[in-house]
Amino acid sequence: MNKFLFKHIDNSGLIVFRVFFGLLCFLESVGAVFTGWVRKTLVEPEFTFSFIGFEWLQPLPGNWMYVYYVVMGVFGLLIMVGYKYRFSMFMFATMWTATYLMQKSSYNNHYYLLFFLSYLMVFLPANTYASLDARIKPSIKKISMPNWCRWFFIIQLFILYTYASIAKLYPDWLDTSVVALLMKSKANYPLIGEFLQQKTVHYFIAYGGILFDGLIIPALLFKPTRKFAFFASIFFHLFNSIVFQIGIFPYLSLAFSLFFFDPSTIKNIFLKSKTYYSASEVKIPKLNKLFAFVFVTYFIVHIGLPLRHHYFEDDVLWTEEGHRLAWRMMLRAKDGMARFRVVDTETNNAIPINLNDYLSKKQQRNVGTKPDIIWQFAQRLKQDFKKKGKSVKVYASIYVSVNGKPRKRLIDPNVDLANEEWHHFKHHSWIMPSK
Repeated sequence: MNKFLFKHIDNSGLIVFRVFFGLLCFLESVGAVFTGWVRKTLVEPEFTFSFIGFEWLQPLPGNWMYVYYVVMGVFGLLIMVGYKYRFSMFMFATMWTATYLMQKSSYNNHYYLLFFLSYLMVFLPANTYASLDARIKPSIKKISMPNWCRWFFIIQLFILYTYASIAKLYPDWLDTSVVALLMKSKANYPLIGEFLQQKTVHYFIAYGGILFDGLIIPALLFKPTRKFAFFASIFFHLFNSIVFQIGIFPYLSLAFSLFFFDPSTIKNIFLKSKTYYSASEVKIPKLNKLFAFVFVTYFIVHIGLPLRHHYFEDDVLWTEEGHRLAWRMMLRAKDGMARFRVVDTETNNAIPINLNDYLSKKQQRNVGTKPDIIWQFAQRLKQDFKKKGKSVKVYASIYVSVNGKPRKRLIDPNVDLANEEWHHFKHHSWIMPSK
């Protein structure tokens, strides 16, 4: 194992990946500003629904979140050119983590991927060639890296895609009803909108998605199928980019292909003047046991997290318990209707709540479908009335449709959510059964 992990290989793949990664970090940051994402998600709302436990983490006031994202973009450019690489990478990782944790209204799996990948990149020797750091300090210049640097990406992607494939193996996906609902919202797309409504296209997307996610990593690792898998990957990710408009994730996924091709191929395409490392030296560090422990523990955690929803009662599609951090990507369509009733504990009088007074339209959609956000809003109402000198109870009347099925009551209307505790590892009995 030591020989396999610490054998040195040519580092062309990692060097080129750093350039692409930094560019994508820049585009994700400034793109969020220019597309209006920052305005809609972080500037206009009165508050954001952060991850539970991070309620203190809220957007900067006024227009400062625009500056925040521009600064992140600058760090992305510094990563790309390899200047003060570890500092720039750490700063981007920290800033991205903060913006990831401070809002759930626009949760996306690629935000999670970028979150932990950014910290990983801090520790990788990605600035040892074709970087300003290596030009300023030639002593750090290297043409090789330990083999684990490559396999870290490969194993991580195998976990990601495997879970994404397995998650699709349920009736509403297999009969294409979910895909049909997802495509219905794309009907007004120019040129392809009508095409996306065809039943044969729905079957192609549904079963093609299962096969692609399940086979792409083995196919990229196997040399005879590598080129075919790469071109299939280009088609798949460009399709997702055009149809679902999910930011940099498709292009980041294509950049990962660098770790599957022979380093000599990457060198000859992108780094023609670089000397190719052809030796097979093994350099085992003194702390190799600690490294092995961290390496194994990291992947045990990433294998375990997507399984946790099986330990909660009921269906994750209904309860959302264990949905996040599990690579459950574009698997369901949910629609909800929400009403909240606040009762003064002293007078027993009901106080009307107009959601428009508290929430943006996007936040209202989340409050109508996601139990954790419903609970957080109840806590928000409780604190809001406490500031006004009132002690209140908060009741929610929520009806939700999953994958186009008839709406059903999601939350027990007789439970005072304001005085319920949140449990990270326990099912909440105030979520009504799905059946």
